Amino acid sequence: MNPRLLPAALLVALLTACAAPPPSTEINAVPAPRIDRAVAPLEPALTVTDPAGTTVSLPAPPQRIVCLSGLCDDMLVELGLVPAGTSNPELLASPVLLGDGAAAVPEVQGSFGSEDVESIAELDPDLVIGLSGVHDSLRPTVEAFAPLWLGEPGTWQESVGYLRALGALTGRVTEATAAEQRFRDTLADAVTRTRETGQSERTVVLMYGSADSVGVDTTASLKGDLLAQLYRYPFAAQGTDAETASTYSVEAILAQQPDVALVYSLLFSPEDATLSEQLEGNPVWALVPAVQQGRVHEIDPRLWGSGRGTRSLAAVIEESLTLVPPA
Repeated sequence: MNPRLLPAALLVALLTACAAPPPSTEINAVPAPRIDRAVAPLEPALTVTDPAGTTVSLPAPPQRIVCLSGLCDDMLVELGLVPAGTSNPELLASPVLLGDGAAAVPEVQGSFGSEDVESIAELDPDLVIGLSGVHDSLRPTVEAFAPLWLGEPGTWQESVGYLRALGALTGRVTEATAAEQRFRDTLADAVTRTRETGQSERTVVLMYGSADSVGVDTTASLKGDLLAQLYRYPFAAQGTDAETASTYSVEAILAQQPDVALVYSLLFSPEDATLSEQLEGNPVWALVPAVQQGRVHEIDPRLWGSGRGTRSLAAVIEESLTLVPPA
């Protein structure tokens, strides 16, 4: 029979049978990760090596740091500092970071990845921190007036590593190690809690994008790796092509049977529909357990999308614990 002649309900039933196998027992068998609470000593230094192996050398501790990435804003707040300028004012204004105090921080002009270099220069920085793979093209012009340090943590350990490196460069080693201790304790406590409550048995997916191109924070990403410490998170990168590795079809999401969906919608205007609203008419999406059980949660795109530092990640952990129910 021509499949085009099959009733829609039968098509969905066939799709479900093919795309939604039982949860993998291999995933169930993954033991709780051991989170080391110990914080190594840290000394001030004017030359550091970051988690990506990049060496950064400065003539003196930086006083005016301009942030082009959320990692930078987060680290400065953790160290008790205020950016000399930011291209992430919405993230900086989060209550988790500076809140109302962010209004006093000058905003770097231009779009993300194409910031106006003159706007950066006018802030008279002695260090500019941006995102690897995004701000590389700015290096020749920015480094005419200030060092440019690019980084991109892929795991929480790397976020901690960047924090320690900046703590050493600024001489704020006490603040850096205290922030690291807070984060390690938050994560270790959360790992213990999710095992005690059964939350670790929940299958969680973290999504973004649009109905035409759904993105998933895979286990190769910072947030996906973090959530995998706490819950079942069977969403691996789809190949090595950076353009498509995080792109998931709704059918592929259904196949993993997530019973909690965390969604951060990247909206350009208040009138735009959220990702979960865009998916409401999709018959395959309607079969996802998280949808059927009313566990699709729209979350703050500032922290979940742009936050890369330890303060943002701690807030992500704590919010997830309120959204993922006990098993």
